[in-house]
Amino acid sequence: MVKREIKLVNIVATANLEHDIPLIKLAEALPNTEYNPEQFPGLVMRIRDPKTSALIFSSGKIVCTGAKSMTKVKESIVNIIKNIEKIGIKIKVKPIIKVQNMVASGAVGMDLNLNDLAMKLENTEYEPEQFPGLVYKLDGTRATFLLFSNGKIVCTGTRSEAKLREALDKLIVNLKNLK
Repeated sequence: MVKREIKLVNIVATANLEHDIPLIKLAEALPNTEYNPEQFPGLVMRIRDPKTSALIFSSGKIVCTGAKSMTKVKESIVNIIKNIEKIGIKIKVKPIIKVQNMVASGAVGMDLNLNDLAMKLENTEYEPEQFPGLVYKLDGTRATFLLFSNGKIVCTGTRSEAKLREALDKLIVNLKNLK
């Protein structure tokens, strides 16, 4: 049995507060924000607990990044709403949180011959002079894996933990079939 492990390291999620947000007022009121409208239209809010960052747009749309679980994503959104309410804006909706991307890292529990995999697997990119990992787009999924010769992996592109685990299972089957 192949020893495998995978752990979420980042979730990128979006939400819509369905309320215009005065970003200048928010930036002036809160110390944990950066707002440079000449360079980028969104305000960056850094949240200490849970350790996440959010882009907040004047339309009320939010992109939250850095959470390691859906619980932490939800906590961050609640935190953002509390911060916005400090400047007198009442958010009336319970925002729908939509995962855009999950990033996970782990290991497949076996050494990998990346040159061999680059020849035998479809949808791969491997240029060891540029980057030590092999990029493998897993067919039939949204998942893209970085594979390293020591068996370490990074997975990106999935939108749920279930899809992440499915992609990992499929990767391991594909790797075993090449042995």
